[in-house]
Amino acid sequence: MKTQLFILSLLLCLLNIPQIQAYTERNLLQKSIASPDELKPLLILNQRWVPYPEYSDREGWKQLLKEHREALITQGEKALKHEWKVVKATDYLEFERSGNRAIMETPLGENNRALVQLFIAELAEGKGRFVDQLINGVFQACEMTSWSLSAHLNAQRSRRSLPDYKENIIDLTSGDMGSLLSWVYYYFHTTFDKINPAISERLAFELRKRILDPYMNEDRFWWMAVNYKPGKLVNNWNPWCNSNALQCFLLLENDPDKLAAAIHRSMVSVDKFLNYTHSDGACEEGPSYWGHAAGKLYDYLQLLSLGTGGKVSLFDQQIVRNMGEYIARSYVGNGWVVNFADASAKGGGEAPLIYRFGKAVDSDLMKSYAGYLNGKLSTEERNKEVLSWGRDIFRGLESFRFEEELNSVQTPFEVPSYSWYPETEFCYMASKGGLYFAAKGGYNNESHNHNDAGSFSLWLHTQPVIIDAGVGTYTRQTFSSERYSIWTMQGNYHNLPMINGVPQQFGSRFKATEVQFNPKKQTFSAQLATAYPEQANVADWVRTYKLTKEALHITDNYRLTEVNDKNRINFMSWGEIDNSTPGKVKIKTGDAQVVLEYNKQTFDTEIETIPLSDPRLSTVWGAKIYRISLVAKESTQSGTYTYIIKKL
Repeated sequence: MKTQLFILSLLLCLLNIPQIQAYTERNLLQKSIASPDELKPLLILNQRWVPYPEYSDREGWKQLLKEHREALITQGEKALKHEWKVVKATDYLEFERSGNRAIMETPLGENNRALVQLFIAELAEGKGRFVDQLINGVFQACEMTSWSLSAHLNAQRSRRSLPDYKENIIDLTSGDMGSLLSWVYYYFHTTFDKINPAISERLAFELRKRILDPYMNEDRFWWMAVNYKPGKLVNNWNPWCNSNALQCFLLLENDPDKLAAAIHRSMVSVDKFLNYTHSDGACEEGPSYWGHAAGKLYDYLQLLSLGTGGKVSLFDQQIVRNMGEYIARSYVGNGWVVNFADASAKGGGEAPLIYRFGKAVDSDLMKSYAGYLNGKLSTEERNKEVLSWGRDIFRGLESFRFEEELNSVQTPFEVPSYSWYPETEFCYMASKGGLYFAAKGGYNNESHNHNDAGSFSLWLHTQPVIIDAGVGTYTRQTFSSERYSIWTMQGNYHNLPMINGVPQQFGSRFKATEVQFNPKKQTFSAQLATAYPEQANVADWVRTYKLTKEALHITDNYRLTEVNDKNRINFMSWGEIDNSTPGKVKIKTGDAQVVLEYNKQTFDTEIETIPLSDPRLSTVWGAKIYRISLVAKESTQSGTYTYIIKKL
């Protein structure tokens, strides 16, 4: 695989292919199965595809859950005392009033968590002790007007955040609840019927009304991409929502014609996501979203394979393997990852999911990475992960099914010496001296976009020294016309120049061009002038990064059509910053120390302290980060700037 990537990268360097928004009509799923009629004879009906024990199979559940069984039962006992929360009308309205999402999402999340805990505890114990409280949760959910989040209800025709009883919106959360409650129905409808048939009847009715019927009858959900037009975004919502819908149909629908029609409709939709994704497989949303994007694609494809006895599968496709391996190639070490856009700098992914994906596509890289992540966990941490499923029943049960295999992985994981994604324009390089570098080209309308074409990050001995801050807690402003009023989204808070005092701008036409990577010379370069608006008056700004064993060399060759303001070269960092010596800025983070060297005759330095009150940022970086600005002393129409970041 490394050899293939190396050859591909060299070819693309020679061709110097510019980055474009790619949408390639691969239609891989439709090429494998052209119609519902072709699909119908392949379906395993009446839920015979489910690979887990029947509710009554006590020995089967003991074997599946193993040493986790007692802990899951104990957790369920706590949920027996759960007071089911009412999500009030004003909780929904708060999103419009203040932009706060959590007020509505918190009580709903607590209810869903209790539902999952009761569900798995009853499967683990099998004595009926958790059934009544599970029924309470089911009925509470059925009584809600909507299962969608207030932040997503603008998909209603009213465009408001209060649920409209006349509409049923399928979003991420309503889909998650649909799949969760479909598993509840599958395992417990017979038990419920012994108490009162109205319980199962109501649940089946609500699932059909909220998920099955809208999925088949509505074309207006943007994530389905039914009427796709060039330039339209197709991101993690597509495989996430489609995998949920597929679970609902596989668990509830036993009419072969209707089931074939629904599954084929999902295949047409998921093809749009595969068409939109670059063939290099990079997740432009960053590692934090890999589990929701490529990971959910895996879930979808695994369900499709189970539901057809393995007869419909894309796990032999190179693009699918590339999408899977992205998560392993984005890992720096010690819990740090290469983050762009809204992704966090900490993470690494879920070992069980990565292992299953790696096994499906036969990737030794993914399997060894999963084993590495799994091996880092203490017994206590591993048990904690087992107890924190979220709403995803399928992933939880699959993790138990493959746990022994994951625990047996012995192959050591090594961070690749470089990774190059020629279409998405992500470049990662490691030096033998312990430096790790990552940069991107791209364009400023990617999914979860920040204005960051040409930006970079740098680590020393896995400690970040030049950083991408990430994003704060989501509010109404995050996904609105006010998005770029938030500092974390702006180009002037990334490791980029402000040219003539002007930062990069949002929009598909603002992008890096002439992007080149040379793995032998360990260089990455891009024309950044094309990422700036007209008022920057920049004709050329070619930035080149060169990684050596001991340092990162950065060169900016520029030409302006007009000089209006001083150029500012920004570097984001954290830890301890010392700029007391002209020409040098020392940066210390933990045991990692580097010095940013610049021409003191050319630049003055300014250090801006940025307090972090948002927990989504402060839990990663602490109480504050810094923007280091090199401010040009003189404004010239053309020239060359050089900076070196050295190990200390």
